Amino acid sequence: MKVMSKIPLFTDNASTAENQQERLIFAGWIVGFVDGEGYFGVSINRNSKTKFGFQILPEFVVTQGAKSLTSLEKIREYFGCGRIFVNKRHDNHKEDLYRYCVRNLHDISTIIIPFFKKYSLKTAKHQDFVRFSKVVEQMIQKKHFSFEGINSIALELQKN
Repeated sequence: MKVMSKIPLFTDNASTAENQQERLIFAGWIVGFVDGEGYFGVSINRNSKTKFGFQILPEFVVTQGAKSLTSLEKIREYFGCGRIFVNKRHDNHKEDLYRYCVRNLHDISTIIIPFFKKYSLKTAKHQDFVRFSKVVEQMIQKKHFSFEGINSIALELQKN
């Protein structure tokens, strides 16, 4: 069994200055990591089982090679949600790729989005996050259950 050091993050009793400093350093590390290796995406898929024939699927993803799997494990531990998946297809690389992925709308809206609103991304990925947040907000308001809402989400995703 692999034992990872547990940094006391996102705890209500992290009251010491040292714990607060560790939280800020680790949050900054996550922001930098996601700026480089993260993805805020929303797919619109045809689905004949839904009322309007489309399904909206938001996801937050961070990808790494097998050598850096512990980084994804630390991010997953920090957020306390999502899963890590392996892609064993080796197209143009020599190791398995791993994806930390959060798809649950509640987790995205209550954990992932608040984190990146508090600790802002520094690259152009920030605009992807802004669009992603707008779509998730529309989904929370159940606007994706109407044709007009699906259309509005599709238009939001096309913005640059």
